[in-house]
Amino acid sequence: MSDTKTDSYELIIEPSKGLLRIDWHGMLHYRDLLFLLVRRDFVAQYKQTILGPLWFIIQPLLTTLVFTVIFGKVAKIPTDGLPPMLFYLCGMCVWSYFAACFGAISNTFITNANLFGKVYFPRIILPMSVVVSKLIAFGIQLATFLVFLLYFIYFTKAGAVVHITPWIWSIPMLLVMSAMLGLGVGLWISALTTKYRDLVHLATFLTQLWMYATPVVYPVSQIPDRWLWLAALNPMTGIVEAFRKAFLGAGDASPYLLGMSACITLLVLLTGLILFSRAEKTFVDTV
Repeated sequence: MSDTKTDSYELIIEPSKGLLRIDWHGMLHYRDLLFLLVRRDFVAQYKQTILGPLWFIIQPLLTTLVFTVIFGKVAKIPTDGLPPMLFYLCGMCVWSYFAACFGAISNTFITNANLFGKVYFPRIILPMSVVVSKLIAFGIQLATFLVFLLYFIYFTKAGAVVHITPWIWSIPMLLVMSAMLGLGVGLWISALTTKYRDLVHLATFLTQLWMYATPVVYPVSQIPDRWLWLAALNPMTGIVEAFRKAFLGAGDASPYLLGMSACITLLVLLTGLILFSRAEKTFVDTV
């Protein structure tokens, strides 16, 4: 009887085998740890700050204000007839979620090296906790955007051109695609930083460059037809445009852009998981 009880508490830890071996069952077993990491990521970000979670609202509003002045008033970049503030705030809402996931996940191995070396748990839990914790910030920013959207619709002349479309039902799918892309690219960078620390600095630069390559401050309609294929290779293009189509009624949510976004996102995520599963076996010796 005692042997049976002892066996029921045994935990066998084996190295992963194969090209892609992610311990999803183990992540379910360690779900309490996942929730603790989500809480840690959310609380620690603005701990000991005066405004605390209000920064989740202030940051996108300040960024939108800068975009409105620089790109709307000075550069006079068209916004497809939409109020510039709504145009930029809508694009920044979904972009910020992707960028936050990408930035935090890319430092997974370096910032948690001590934790990895002390105790066992499925390593994929840390990147997944980032994806979940950033959803809280996204929810706050989305609520802020909706307040401004309703104000423009009901209390300004913009109500004649701004309208919510049936594409609103695609928001969960767009959010999942953003999470998958942020996870995939973040896993790529985190796996490579175990050997090449320079990529930590490159990730920040890449995020800024990627944003200007994405129709966040300009609509796809401003891209010449001969370069549209290049814009379609950016998986965030279709996501941002479909997001605007859902809430503002303007944006290119064509099957071509969304199909390209979905295919490239799946490819990036799959290869990212492969690199991550290979890097986690030896990263303690290299970090």
